[in-house]
Amino acid sequence: MVTSDQRGIRTSDTANFRINDLSHGLAYEQYFSDVNQIFIFAYARREQAHVGSRTLNSMTGPQSFPTNSLRAAVIQAAPVGYQPKATLVKATELAREAKSRGADLLVFPEAFLSAYPRGMDFDTVVGSRSELARDLFADYWDSAIDVPGPEVQELADLSAELGVHLVMGCIERDAGTLYCSALTFSPDDGLIGNHRKVMPTGSERLIWGFGDGSDLDVHQTPIGNIGNAICWENYMPMLRMTLYQQNIQIWCAPTADSRDTWLATVQHIAVEGRCFVLSANQYATRADYPDRYESAFGDDPDTLITRGASCIVNPFGEFLAGPSIESEEILIADLDLRETVRGKFDFDVAGHYSRGEIFDLRVRTREESH
Repeated sequence: MVTSDQRGIRTSDTANFRINDLSHGLAYEQYFSDVNQIFIFAYARREQAHVGSRTLNSMTGPQSFPTNSLRAAVIQAAPVGYQPKATLVKATELAREAKSRGADLLVFPEAFLSAYPRGMDFDTVVGSRSELARDLFADYWDSAIDVPGPEVQELADLSAELGVHLVMGCIERDAGTLYCSALTFSPDDGLIGNHRKVMPTGSERLIWGFGDGSDLDVHQTPIGNIGNAICWENYMPMLRMTLYQQNIQIWCAPTADSRDTWLATVQHIAVEGRCFVLSANQYATRADYPDRYESAFGDDPDTLITRGASCIVNPFGEFLAGPSIESEEILIADLDLRETVRGKFDFDVAGHYSRGEIFDLRVRTREESH
C-alpha cells in the first residue's frame, strides 16, 4: 500500500518489516504502523514484494509503458554566453534544423540559457567575499531567466510550432537565488516540468541553490516516459531509483561533464534502467563568452572550454550517436521504445530485481517541516 503523509513523503508501505527465510521455515517480525496501527505480515508482503515498486509507479508516475518509435536529437552547442535573448535565437535555429531532420524530441545542454560559468572563481575565497564578487554574481543573475517568464513562453511556443517535445537546461532566477534547472516542454501542454538540480557540485554551490524532491518526476507523453537528471545527479543512486520507479524510458541528462568517466556513467544508467539515455553537453570555446568574462582559461578566443562528448545510448549500453568531441553538432538517433521492454526480460531494476522485501526507498516530495 502506498501512502503520503502530511509532509508529502512517499512511502511504499504502511509499516516496516523484515523477512528472514530460515532453514526451518519463514520467521517474521511484525511492527505497528505509526499511521494506521495495523499489522503487516511478512509472509503476505513476500507474496507482493516484487510488485511493490509497481504500486508506487501507479500512484506517482506514468502508468503506461509505450512501445512506439521516435527520433531524438541531442543539441551539442554553446550558448551566446550571458545573453539569453541571443541564445534563444540560436536555440530556435538549432531546433528548426533538428526538426527538419525529423526529430520528435530535442535535448539541450545544462545551463544553455544562458551560461555555465566554467573557469570563474567569482573572486571568492573561504571566509571573504569582495565587491567584485558581488558584481560578478549580479552580472550572472542578470543573464538568468524567470520561470514562468517570457523566455519560457517563447520556448513553449517553439515546441508547439514545431510539434516537438523539448528539454532545455537553464539558469533559473527565483528572487535572489539562482537554480540550475531543466525545463520540459510538450507541444500540446507547454511547460510540463521544471526540475531544479538537487545537488550543485563543488564550487557550483557558491552560485546555485539546492532543489528538492518536489520535481523528481517522469512525464508520461505521447512519445514515451521522459525524465531528467542534471549532470552529477546521475551519480546519486537514490535519485536514479526514484526515476526508475516511475517507468522512465527516455532519460535526459543535460550535463557539463565531458570526461571519459561520464560516458561510462551514461552507459551504466542505460543498462541499469533499461532506458535510452540522451546526454547533452555544450561544445564551447572562449569566444562563446563575453570579453568581460574573467576565466581561468584566459582570453584566447580559440581556447577550448568544453569538448562536449554528447551522446545517445540504448538500453543495452550501446552508443546510437556520438560521443562527439570535435565541434558543435546535432546528434540524431531513432529510438524504438520496445527495446525498453525487451531489456527488462532479465533485469527490471524497479520490478522483479528490486527485492522490495529487503530494500525501501523514501522520497520527500516537498521540504519537510521540523
